[in-house]
Amino acid sequence: MRRFLIAICLLAVIGLGVFWVLTRPAPLDADFAGGHVADAENGARIFHAGGCASCHAAPGSDDKLTLAGGEGFASDFGTFHAPNISPGPEGIGGWDLPGFARAVTRGVSPDGRHYYPAFPYTTYIHMEDTDVADLFAYMQTLPVSDTPSKPHDVGFPFNIRRGLGLWKLLYLDESFVMTGEMSEQVTQGRYLVEALGHCAECHTPRGPFGGLQRDAWLSGAPNPSGKGRIPNITPAGLDWSADDIAYYLESGLTPDFDSVGGTMASVVDNMSQLPEGDRAAIAAYLKALP
Repeated sequence: MRRFLIAICLLAVIGLGVFWVLTRPAPLDADFAGGHVADAENGARIFHAGGCASCHAAPGSDDKLTLAGGEGFASDFGTFHAPNISPGPEGIGGWDLPGFARAVTRGVSPDGRHYYPAFPYTTYIHMEDTDVADLFAYMQTLPVSDTPSKPHDVGFPFNIRRGLGLWKLLYLDESFVMTGEMSEQVTQGRYLVEALGHCAECHTPRGPFGGLQRDAWLSGAPNPSGKGRIPNITPAGLDWSADDIAYYLESGLTPDFDSVGGTMASVVDNMSQLPEGDRAAIAAYLKALP
């Protein structure tokens, strides 16, 4: 019996050690984007393409540049609240570029904790280093908010953040979904959709652990609110022309003269501030999807 208990204890220690190694937060090169001179003007474009204000502006506020946080996102795993990410003490005021880049592209906080994937770092992992640096430079120019971030409402076992390391092993994938030969415009659209716009976060179904089902990319998904369904935006579900799609992203008007509503209204608000070529590239990408 004594040997059996010793063996059980040893196995438990080994198992804990394996778990600790597998779930450790991923490192990032301390010389991230080294030598790049940050361009805050391009950072503004990345900010709008990434939809930062849609989540991090205060709920109901018309001020979309004061990123005080507070918006709640209900899920099967609990309710997550967008944090304050303004450039002040309650936000990211004390962060440096490597810490910001690690958070955005790897989902790891400056103090080494995993972020929940309500923050779409599974998309942002595809961002170019220079675009992350430009975004960081732009965000330093935004107003400061002293509003404290709200804690997430997440119960056991999902409140054990270390376990997110296992989730990342399953779902944090650096590869793009659309592969093969494609035009320069479609490649640009792929970057805007798959790396910045995180369209898949709403338009792609999820598996039992909350990961995106990449084999059903942008084919529609249940609405997290429980009301209705978020539509299929592949050519099988969206028969609009590329010009129709681009105009919708600019104006919020559909080909049959309906207007955008719900959470998509904030997406259009962001997309309307992008250069015309970006919206055309997104449309080209959507039309090129299988």
